Amino acid sequence: MKVAILSDIHGNVYALEAMLKVARKEKVEKLLILGDIVGYYYHPQKIIELLSDWDHHLIKGNHEEILANIVSGKVQESEIRLKYGSGHRIALEQLSTEQLQMLLNAPRQMLLEYNGTKILICHSSPWELDLYLYPDTKREILDKSEQFEADLILVGHSHYPFIYKTSKNMLVNCGSIGQSRNSGGHASWALFNTNNGVVQLRSTPYNVDQLLEEIEEHDPGMTYLRKVLLRTEDE
Repeated sequence: MKVAILSDIHGNVYALEAMLKVARKEKVEKLLILGDIVGYYYHPQKIIELLSDWDHHLIKGNHEEILANIVSGKVQESEIRLKYGSGHRIALEQLSTEQLQMLLNAPRQMLLEYNGTKILICHSSPWELDLYLYPDTKREILDKSEQFEADLILVGHSHYPFIYKTSKNMLVNCGSIGQSRNSGGHASWALFNTNNGVVQLRSTPYNVDQLLEEIEEHDPGMTYLRKVLLRTEDE
């Protein structure tokens, strides 16, 4: 069976559509979704509808936690908008009560097993809830993966994809579907074949033009939301 690993969609339906089109061609049967459906961009409802067509497991990320804090009144949406744009506000406007509760009540981690391969899925890391793991993170930090009884540890959060092998298991950061930070206009994800245990990092191009127009409509003053979509690997 082929399993797609994806994270950090962040309301970017155009990136998700492109990635799922490739996944269908490759006969992917299951999705593992590592959180951050919401935040930054503008189509969380369409994203949930697309994902509902697939057999999948879903955990929540830090942006679902932010959404929960807005709902509970711990933070003001206006404060979050200054840092991340209008994505959280639009999520609260678009999502049904059922959809919102599905995101907010999702687990932070999940342990799965396919063909004898134990898989721990997390948003950031299994030992710290808001830790950013990058390709150049120190080895002594990445080697903390060894303490967990899993063959594969799957993460996102940093938006930078990489694979790191410890002496006991493998840590896979699948990157970000909606806001890849190593190359704009590409949806970063990973493909796992349960039959042979092979994990591949994948990058699917998509057109950013419509999203750039939507940024001008919703968040014209937030230049970062545009720049990251146009970033090249050299930047």
